[in-house]
Amino acid sequence: MSPAPSQTLADLQRVAEELWPAATAEGWDRVGLVSGASDAPLRRVLLAVDAVAVTVDEALEWGADALLTHHPLLLRGIHTVAEDTSKGALLAKLIRGGCALLAAHTNADQPEGGVSAVIAERLGLRSAEAIAPAEGPRPGEVFGIGRVGDLETPIALREFAERVAAILPRTASGVRVAGDPERPISRVALLGGAGDSLLDHPAVRAADVYLTSDLRHHPAQESLEQSLATGGPALVDVAHWASESLWLEGAAELLSERLPGVEFRVSGIRTDPWSFTVGAERPTA
Repeated sequence: MSPAPSQTLADLQRVAEELWPAATAEGWDRVGLVSGASDAPLRRVLLAVDAVAVTVDEALEWGADALLTHHPLLLRGIHTVAEDTSKGALLAKLIRGGCALLAAHTNADQPEGGVSAVIAERLGLRSAEAIAPAEGPRPGEVFGIGRVGDLETPIALREFAERVAAILPRTASGVRVAGDPERPISRVALLGGAGDSLLDHPAVRAADVYLTSDLRHHPAQESLEQSLATGGPALVDVAHWASESLWLEGAAELLSERLPGVEFRVSGIRTDPWSFTVGAERPTA
């Protein structure tokens, strides 16, 4: 007979709060426990970017006691959890399967080891600082939205984009680039996830390139036109899911160190919504 688990869902909540305090999330965000009983035993936890049908099924098939996602399932207000709705069906399946659901979103974007910090580390940025610094929960910690730092050696924009592609999981949209492919790149600004809100930030305007996701047509075009007039960054746009997926491995390691006896696994399923592209053509000018 196997011994009873020594950890509970409350322990996962406690450690998650230590690592990614809910008070550091943006005011519009919805982080923390979504469903589950705090005194429930904790043996296995699956980490994923999204709580969607395939990751919920993966968690239940593995026998996970909790699914920890980056994106909150209930970010926007809903008025029913009826099972003929997608979110209601997911919650019902998790509850029936005894699998809790937690989210660490903008509170996991900002700290050292957070979403943007991991990208900066993988790219080898030196002395990376937050684009929008804020006071963190731990003294001396680099904390805040995004990161900006310098490459050890300047490289061409095309080579930089190839380096970005090499550190990210493959997606249908790949890496989109706006700028002269031979432009020298030294100073890099980046934001994991949707980032056109920072296109006009002085730290971004002063960089050689801005790496982010979900850049819309008009903000991107206006940024590039401004760069022609007064100088500014080239743009590199990657899949939202891909940019945030790099955080999961480190998060699992941190949780494992603090919760001995609990097994943590990162989902291997791609939840980027796009399946394939057709008709893509490299512009000639």
